[in-house]
Amino acid sequence: MADFKKDAQELLDAIGGKENVNAVSHCATRMRFVLDDPSAADKERIEDIPSVKGTFTQAGQFQVIIGNRVADFYNEFSAISGLEGVSKDETKKAGQKNMNSLQRIMAALAEIFTPLIPAIIIGGLILGFRNVLEAVEFGALGGQTIVETSQFWSGVNAFLWLPGEAIFHFLPVGITWSVTRKMGTTQILGIVLGITLVSPQLMNAYGVEDILAGDVNQWNFGFFQLDMIGYQAQVIPAMLAGFLLVYLEKWLRKFIPEAISMIFVPLFALVPTVFVAHAVIGPIGWQLGIWLSQVVQWGLTGTFNWVFGFIFGGLYAPLVITGLHHMTNAIDLQLVADFDQTILWPMIALSNIAQGSAVLGIIWMHRGNEKEQQISIPAMISAYLGVTEPALFGINIKFVYPFVAGMIGSAFAGMTSVALNVASFNIGVGGLPGILSIIPDYYLGFLLAMSIAIVVPFVLVIVFEKNGIMTKWENDHLPVPKLGN
Repeated sequence: MADFKKDAQELLDAIGGKENVNAVSHCATRMRFVLDDPSAADKERIEDIPSVKGTFTQAGQFQVIIGNRVADFYNEFSAISGLEGVSKDETKKAGQKNMNSLQRIMAALAEIFTPLIPAIIIGGLILGFRNVLEAVEFGALGGQTIVETSQFWSGVNAFLWLPGEAIFHFLPVGITWSVTRKMGTTQILGIVLGITLVSPQLMNAYGVEDILAGDVNQWNFGFFQLDMIGYQAQVIPAMLAGFLLVYLEKWLRKFIPEAISMIFVPLFALVPTVFVAHAVIGPIGWQLGIWLSQVVQWGLTGTFNWVFGFIFGGLYAPLVITGLHHMTNAIDLQLVADFDQTILWPMIALSNIAQGSAVLGIIWMHRGNEKEQQISIPAMISAYLGVTEPALFGINIKFVYPFVAGMIGSAFAGMTSVALNVASFNIGVGGLPGILSIIPDYYLGFLLAMSIAIVVPFVLVIVFEKNGIMTKWENDHLPVPKLGN
């Protein structure tokens, strides 16, 4: 730890001293601060510290990128400052005072969806792989698919539907659990609630056409009936039901004595929520989800869909910065539930590629800057694999013009993708591996759009920098190796 002592002291001074720190914690690679006066932090001085690889502010927290030895750095910082750390959850809570209402809402949504992302990504890969097995006709196989010519791969394809179905059809279970986890209420009740939305007793939501035709099982209460319809893969009904359960449980705990709360709080929270979910929230939420997906689908498939693609493609990266991008998960999943494909998700993969290519342009123009490459190279790789935060916060936003270059490249790639009706079977791994989730009929269209997302940002970064389109900070502080002259 001794090698961090000087850097830790420098960081303490540069953030405004001990008295400016409201809370501090660390994650896998970053120090997380909640500062009483964020403007007192000298970012330029902090980023000149040898151990520091970058800074950014997110969710009301000032975050300092240290790397894999952040735990050692944190221990040295704590010893020097005398500040006792708190948990990441406590840091997030303290950081909310620096957030407005919209940011708090989006942060809450992000925390609900984030635990689900690994499963959703795996599910996307599984469905993408199954799509290759059962939907791609190979000339070498006589125009047949792999499952049609191989019993082994046919078995693999059938087996993989087990986790694929578990992830997407039973997604409401994960959502209601995540809502209760985020809000600090009884998580098993959230799981049970989710199961009641997708129980085998219910008609599968994918068979809604048959249901509307009149083949509907019902709960008959004598003077009224409820359709026994499930909400497989439905996001909005699950979220609404989850929040009702949370607030009902919290309200009941204020009035029911602790001695009997173990019995009556779960009973009076869960049962009414399940009833309201099927009688009110489910139908309303399902309809809202359909309308939302129809509006997006209208934008994607209408006469001027290329305009929608250009706008969405260009603005997706800023959505990531604000946290609004988490809403696209709900829209994508709703589109898949309603239309069996999504034209929206390929644009997200293309935006990731575009921001990674902008970083590639910076790496090319700034080659020889070893300290910067410690950030830029991993950031580029991460973006190409679908995670753009390191690229955005570590390089592109700091320099501005690569961020703009990425947005422009993403806009034209999105426009091309939508104009060619490129669609994916479901959400998959963003970035370059995204092609695995693309419906085979649209491979060529996606490859064309991908080429635009790679080439345009890279070229624009070179053009912008060669023509002096740089921030004052870069001109004053950054030694930039130039190409040619």
